Amino acid sequence: MKNYLLALRKTSLWNRILLFSGFGLISMAVFAPVLPLADPNGQDLESSLYPPAFLAGGSIKHVLGTDLLGRDVFSRLIFGTRLTVVIAVSAVVLGAFFGSILGVIAGFKGGKIDALISRITEAQLALPFILLAISFIVARGQSLGTLIFVLALVGWAQYVRIIRAETLAIREKGFVLGLRVSGCSDFRIIFQHIVPNIFGTILSLATLEVGTMILAESALSFLGIGVPPPGVSWGSDLASGKDFITMAWWLVTFPGISIVLTVLFVNTAGDSLRSHFDSRKRIF
Repeated sequence: MKNYLLALRKTSLWNRILLFSGFGLISMAVFAPVLPLADPNGQDLESSLYPPAFLAGGSIKHVLGTDLLGRDVFSRLIFGTRLTVVIAVSAVVLGAFFGSILGVIAGFKGGKIDALISRITEAQLALPFILLAISFIVARGQSLGTLIFVLALVGWAQYVRIIRAETLAIREKGFVLGLRVSGCSDFRIIFQHIVPNIFGTILSLATLEVGTMILAESALSFLGIGVPPPGVSWGSDLASGKDFITMAWWLVTFPGISIVLTVLFVNTAGDSLRSHFDSRKRIF
């Protein structure tokens, strides 16, 4: 949290507004169960396709209108934020953990181990994301666990490439050579000296990857192979509302805006962290 606050102090006014807006949206999602919100899956066919409250025919009871089944759009946006963020963060943590470990091992050990890990990483990067996701979801069945695993499987390779390069640079530093001469084990050098020096890179990269995972989860849910019902997802809301875009534009507009703003928020946070940890990009 301290690193986030230090990075925030060096951002522009627009970025600060965007960051605080993002924090507000995520805070509402975290406390959604205790907020006076309508049931996101509660159906009321008599209230079908109500427009937002600021349009003629709208109701203050449904601030952003309702969908074809009479479900409250605002409530679905908030609960959709909650589920989407949980999925994205879980996938990023899982992918960052394994990808960073493999990257450190490849960069520190070198030789055949580095070549093997690099070839596996390149093979994974060569596989199309959608094809890989469909294959796993069809084989394992549609569930939140499978979705998180698929997203983590897609994201880990990015960490291997970047963390490997960082480790290669640190490995040749004088203090690492001194530790080797003094008889320190590879395990101690890696986890007590190298990992702390690259943790900032891992944190900033993970933050940026959250936005990528949000877009990936929304795309899979839009195709119908993401969040299983009755889970609430922005992608599934976009899919269900696309056929009514001419008569009920709010069904796709508000979920789309939520995706854009949330991804902008996490990308701004990640860029601020990268500027904070990377001396070549720091804003003085």
